[in-house]
Amino acid sequence: MAWNEPENNGNDDDPWGGGRRGGNQGPPDIDEVIKSLTKKFSGLFGGSRNGGSDSKGAPPGSRGLPGGILAGLVTVVAVVWAFIGFYIVDAAEQGVVLRFGKVREAIVQPGLHWYPPIIDEIHLVNTSELNAKTYENRAMLTTDENIIDIAVTVQYRILDPVNYVIAVQNPERSLDNAAESAIRHVVGGNYMDQILTTGRARVADDVQDRLQDYMDMYTTGIMVSQVNVVDAQPPDAVRPAFDDVIRAREDEQRAQNEAEQYSNQIIPTARGNAQRQIEQANAYREESVAKAEGDASRFKQLLTEYTKAPVVTRQRLYIESMQDVMTASSKIMIDVEGGNNMLFLPLDKILEQNSSIGGGNSPRTTQEWRDLANELAPYLPAPSNTNAVDRSRLGSGRGGRQ
Repeated sequence: MAWNEPENNGNDDDPWGGGRRGGNQGPPDIDEVIKSLTKKFSGLFGGSRNGGSDSKGAPPGSRGLPGGILAGLVTVVAVVWAFIGFYIVDAAEQGVVLRFGKVREAIVQPGLHWYPPIIDEIHLVNTSELNAKTYENRAMLTTDENIIDIAVTVQYRILDPVNYVIAVQNPERSLDNAAESAIRHVVGGNYMDQILTTGRARVADDVQDRLQDYMDMYTTGIMVSQVNVVDAQPPDAVRPAFDDVIRAREDEQRAQNEAEQYSNQIIPTARGNAQRQIEQANAYREESVAKAEGDASRFKQLLTEYTKAPVVTRQRLYIESMQDVMTASSKIMIDVEGGNNMLFLPLDKILEQNSSIGGGNSPRTTQEWRDLANELAPYLPAPSNTNAVDRSRLGSGRGGRQ
């Protein structure tokens, strides 16, 4: 039987808290339901169940939490919330503030700051640190259809913290993908020989330029500082052949360096010898010219004297010429009396014989010449009163070599 039917023996209590309604058989009043719920909730927080009347008359157990405890809890929560909002930005960092997901224009500088938690979101970005990543790419195809293994190190730092935080979802992953793409593009546009030998620096510069273009296009806020080609090697299957090629090139370079060194040594020497020969030629020319001029001057003087006294000058020239000729001769001719007016003395043979006997020493002093004259005395004719050879003079060295 329903609670509001007449046959319920007067037990028509309203389950919605409306109390006994007597003969009122209608639905419960919504205002009474709201009031009942309000009383229940106000009782939990220390209020009165009687809708604003004093709680002194309320039965025991009808009170909720005291108002002081509730206020203390609210204060503690507020203090904790405010304390959580303090944060420190290091000297190498900058902070980006998002308020309800929207970026604030001001960049947070290093120092102690506060933000309202839940309302603002802080992202700290290190803009001074130089980061580095190494990418090892294997089996990359070059433009001459060769395969190469290369390792590249990328050094970068964050230039724009705002773009780094909001422009790309994962800037580091974007950097990795862009670096892989740039390396493959540059390696594919170069020859294997260039990458392995003299083209590493150019490959690194091309990778850096292309990677920076990618970062600017994606607005990641990353600046690529430097790119280095750490290692570039052919595949293991053909590495011995390439090592032989590299050694041959090193030998070629060493031979060129040795040739240049020899050239640097021999060329100055040759130039010095050439300069010496030029100086000697100049000296010989000056000497020849001076000698010719001296001979011409002497001839002119002789011509003047010959004009004055021809006979005497002719005799003097004859004597000087004979003296020059006989001085260079090792033979002596002596004018003696008798049928043979000239006596030939083979002085050179005698000197050679004495040299072989005496140990190769020729007469040098006056005494030696006297001994030689004594040895030659038997070969000379006896002295006479006229046109005789003075042996004493010959012994003294005057009859020696003429």
